[in-house]
Amino acid sequence: MPKYFGYAGRILRVDLTRNKIKTEPTEKGLIMEFIGGRGFNSRRLYEEVPASVDSLSPENKLMFATGPLVGTAFPLGARFNVSAKSPLTGILGDSNAGGHFAAEVKFAGYDQIIIEGRSPKPCLILIQDRETQILDAAHLVGKDVYETTETVRKDLGKEVQVATVGPAAENLVRYSGVFANCARPAARTGMGTVMASKNLKAVALKGTGSVKIADSGAFWKIVEEVEEETYAHPQYWPRRVMGTTRILSLANDLGFLPTRHFTSATFEHAAKVSGERLAREYNVKNRACFSCIVPCSRIYAIREGDYAGLCGEGPEYETLSSFTARVGNSNLDLALKAVDSANKLGLDAITTAECIAWAMELYERGDLDKKETDGLELDWGNGKTILELIEKIAHRKGFGDLLADGVRRAAEKLGKGKEIAFHVKGLELIQADPRGLKGYGLGYAVSSRGADHLRSEPFLELSDDPEKGIEKFGIPEATLRLAYKGKGRLVRCFENWCAVTDSLEICKNLAENMELLPLKRAAAITEAVTGLHFTEESMWEIGERIVNLERAYLVREGISRKDDTLPERLLKQPLKEGPTKGVVVDLDTMLKEYYLVRHWDEEGRPTKEKLAQLGLEKYAVQK
Repeated sequence: MPKYFGYAGRILRVDLTRNKIKTEPTEKGLIMEFIGGRGFNSRRLYEEVPASVDSLSPENKLMFATGPLVGTAFPLGARFNVSAKSPLTGILGDSNAGGHFAAEVKFAGYDQIIIEGRSPKPCLILIQDRETQILDAAHLVGKDVYETTETVRKDLGKEVQVATVGPAAENLVRYSGVFANCARPAARTGMGTVMASKNLKAVALKGTGSVKIADSGAFWKIVEEVEEETYAHPQYWPRRVMGTTRILSLANDLGFLPTRHFTSATFEHAAKVSGERLAREYNVKNRACFSCIVPCSRIYAIREGDYAGLCGEGPEYETLSSFTARVGNSNLDLALKAVDSANKLGLDAITTAECIAWAMELYERGDLDKKETDGLELDWGNGKTILELIEKIAHRKGFGDLLADGVRRAAEKLGKGKEIAFHVKGLELIQADPRGLKGYGLGYAVSSRGADHLRSEPFLELSDDPEKGIEKFGIPEATLRLAYKGKGRLVRCFENWCAVTDSLEICKNLAENMELLPLKRAAAITEAVTGLHFTEESMWEIGERIVNLERAYLVREGISRKDDTLPERLLKQPLKEGPTKGVVVDLDTMLKEYYLVRHWDEEGRPTKEKLAQLGLEKYAVQK
């Protein structure tokens, strides 16, 4: 095996059908073109999972990958991507999580783990210092995420790192996730469902290896600079105290909080369910991902009331908003219980909340009745119903079985509610109304995994600072959240940056949102770690390459301009109140600019010339 600094140098393949395990070298060419993490997974997904493959068949492949900074002392966290063809969307499936699992992958000796086939019986993969075993997991079947993690650690040692699935995945709920450290979910796009379809309950890791650094002097110099800037950053303390839950109050103040299923963008009970209240009354300690100096995750405890004694990690903004504003619930205790239940059962909270909120809106307007909902009353904020539906969805019982396939399929099966099913390409929208954030709306529409902000995260438009628009893009409107001009350039820039961050596998909230790792510094730290030559320009090109490869994958799967859209309400129905009153999303204007600056044709297909420029000519799909 070749030896690389920053990389373990090995890729592990586990064939569950044939009970075969083999290793391959991590190729230098793959590193220089895609860095790691998301880049590695996206390339292999295109090359190794044909378009005709059913997402729940043995022919689909599940891939875990880390990046070159993972396992070092770089202070912005350590993450992993898990990818496959999505059972929820039918296209590119991919999700990302933090915690301590990613570093253990490297310490155990691998940069990427590729799981193929399907085991004839429930199994667990144990990877221990480059030795891999496929173990029986019959005793884990039916256990929730917490129980599975505890049992595996009892069986294999408390120091083992575990990524597992819950009952929702075993019941093939199409949006179940892979959960590491109990509450660190790679939850979006149904990667847990793919894992369970392979009869794989968990991946457990033990590693005593280390990551070697090529130029320790240069590395520590950059680390010190990043640490100083982090501690001095105005967002340091808010993020440390509240994590991303601080966004809920901001979203309410600016008018993009998706209240009662996007019927409003402000929530009259926002203060009751805010990150500020959570920090003040519930949080008891902080927790950080491996090597991170911003312990933004929090441990909470409920001390009294119906859920007294409940404690757990989190939540973050998406899950907090999911089970409060989106479903019209003002009871913070109940929201924490809902988050805990979703985590235990292994569900993606965003999709779960969208399915419940969609059903609630239909019920509220008289298009659903109790005969269709197992006798449940789906009025806004009904806590009993919210908790019961989470259980019903996870176990595919009654009305929950309809919702277990996601909001797009639920609307199709029910034959109503299609116009208020909030998804793009089959993936449910996050907790931000794009009528108040135009660049985010464009990002949802073109994201390679569906309605998602983390493929672009164009946070700069929240500044509403035209000078930043001029400085970055030569267009003042680019950084005004309610303007349209320049948003194609804004989203392209942040998509490329996010692709690099996801491939280095560090925290996007810090590297990108806090601007602690611009591409010039990303090149410098990657070169210091790996000894390979990178520049700001080559990092930009790597980001471009990943985004264009993923788009080529979507084109191969039949995605085109018609799919780069948003739910009808966001395009045609203006908000009736709040800071963004009277506003809709003019998506066509932004899409034209975006395709132009991407060098894609008017149908959203990367041109042959663009693909050739990036060394991707073989991925061009014929018209």
